[in-house]
Amino acid sequence: MAPMRTSAAEVAGTAEGASYVIAPGVGAVLRNFVLPEKLGFGLVAAPVMFSAQWSNGGWGRGELVPYGAIEILPGARALQYGELVFEGLKAYQVGDAAVPNLFRPRENSRRLERSARRLSMPTVSESLFFEAIEAVAGSCHRLIPRESGRSLYLRPFLFGTEPGYLLRNSVTFRFMVIANPVEIYSSGPMRVAIERDDVRAAVGGVGTAKASANYAASLRASSAAVARGLTVALWLDAREQRFIQELSGMNLFAVIGGELHTPALDGAILAGITRDSLITLGRHLGFKVHERYMALDELLEQIVSGECTEVFACGTAAIVSPIGLLADRDQREYIPIHVDAVAAQLRGALLAIQERRAPDPFGWTSDVAPFKDSAGVPAQYHDD
Repeated sequence: MAPMRTSAAEVAGTAEGASYVIAPGVGAVLRNFVLPEKLGFGLVAAPVMFSAQWSNGGWGRGELVPYGAIEILPGARALQYGELVFEGLKAYQVGDAAVPNLFRPRENSRRLERSARRLSMPTVSESLFFEAIEAVAGSCHRLIPRESGRSLYLRPFLFGTEPGYLLRNSVTFRFMVIANPVEIYSSGPMRVAIERDDVRAAVGGVGTAKASANYAASLRASSAAVARGLTVALWLDAREQRFIQELSGMNLFAVIGGELHTPALDGAILAGITRDSLITLGRHLGFKVHERYMALDELLEQIVSGECTEVFACGTAAIVSPIGLLADRDQREYIPIHVDAVAAQLRGALLAIQERRAPDPFGWTSDVAPFKDSAGVPAQYHDD
């Protein structure tokens, strides 16, 4: 029997003992927002955002405000030292669904907490996290695309706001959630550049945290890949540059002998929520799944021999994205026999659960509570 679907509101309640404030202008920007036909990924901003500030050892009351520019001092440690961690998740409301739903949001909350602890930042409580994402997703429920493959992408992030050059943590922080109505992040089969020089992350570093610094470290290789007509870089371990870690922002899977293989979490790989979901879903669908150290050269030989028939990547943005080829620095290209076969099966099955078009035997989805005004009354975008 499938677990009962729960509402995220059961977790949220009130944040730090007080409900959030709805700022003047929120109703107007929500009413006036027009969803464009072409969305892209991250190109269209939702008209509202959530903000809460940390000072004197605690979180202040959150606010739902119109989306717009924020003030930050030039010397803030987020700007000077990259004191910033973030998350990414989606709200879905496909077809005739009465309310939006989220996919495994507690895992995002827990990962944000782990990321904050790694950077010695104050953690965002689960109640505050849920209050924030529900405030944004709930208020934007009429703006969530109803077509399959489209959703509302939510970006919670936490950053240090105190200015100064001393190498220590800030004493003031800001937690925010912004959102974007999006399409699936995909441009067809990916052409992957094998990165054998630069290193994204090392064991003992911040590779397991979803920190801005990790993505900054990947930009040179990613830009070089694009300049070569490729899509993204594939990273190897820092010690030997022998074992596969991940792509820039995505985890990797290979179909070898009809079974799924993915790099084991090694202390430098980010624990992807989509990765974890595919491991569970793959086994549910009858695949044997192996989490192990995967030597790159062995995988390339298996592609050449045909033992490895397919390679794909996964993440929140693209869900599951096929890989069409892997290109080495000596210009050799390795092309799997199949492109988007098993990947398409897993993507279709996972997306159907995410969009609630199929049963959810794992209890992964949860309702977004109805948007209410500061008096607790259901809000219909009335004026402020």
